[in-house]
Parts: sequence; structure tokens; C-alpha cells
Amino acid sequence: MQVEIREADFDPYAELLQYQTKMQQGGQYGATTIFVGSMRDFNEGDEVKAMVLEHYPKMTENFLLQISQEAAEKWSILDSLIIHRVGEVHPADPIVLVAVWSAHRKDAYEANRYIMEALKSKAPFWKKEFLEKGERWVQQNTPGR
Repeated sequence: MQVEIREADFDPYAELLQYQTKMQQGGQYGATTIFVGSMRDFNEGDEVKAMVLEHYPKMTENFLLQISQEAAEKWSILDSLIIHRVGEVHPADPIVLVAVWSAHRKDAYEANRYIMEALKSKAPFWKKEFLEKGERWVQQNTPGR
């Protein structure tokens, strides 16, 4: 399991390929589920020009590692990867990559969804949106949104 918080832009598909190559578990996994979240250019009916994501460094990494470990206890997974952006992001920029490897698709799907829902609803990230006229802090999302 690996968790990374980054200020720099990243290519989620290159990261996935690089990580999967290093795993050295080829033949053991039959399923890889991938979630890539990108910044939208709208929220709550307004056009969003940019966003800043803030976090508490060790606290956030520890939380993401904890939800990865919980997923591994609930489902039979071989590995997981979470990469999350912080700092300034713009529409279409990738913000988050969650990947899960398992022998079977059901475990991979369910573990990935669990990680992503916990990340979205409970992880200690704070978002400030920059609009055409002003800025605002965004409340944490609820699961499924």
C-alpha cells in the first residue's frame, strides 16, 4: 500500500503503470480498479476558475493509509495506491488516483469504492474555490457525490 500527497501535477496513468511495474506481482492479480478524479469547472451552479486544496501533512497521509488498511482487512486485495494533489489546481487537472489490485474484480471494486468514499467524506482536506466574483470554502462532500 502506498499513499502520496503531491503539490505538483501528475499523470495518473503513468503513475499507475510505474507502480504496477514495481509491484512484481504479475500473475497474482486478476483485477485492477482505478478511480481518477479531476477538477470540475463548476460547483453549486457557479463557474470555478481554480481551487486550492489544503491539508495537515502527517495527519492526512496517516488517514489515507488507515483507510487503505481498513479496505485490505475487509476485502482480499493485494495492493493499493492513493495519490492526491494539494495546492492550486485548475479545471481538468487530476486531483486523485485510487488504484486497487486483487485476484478478483468484486474485491477490487468494493475496496476501491470504500477508499474513495472515505477519502471524499472524511479525509482531512480543505478546499477553497475561486469564482468569477470571489472565493469560498467548500464543505466536505458526502459519500457518492
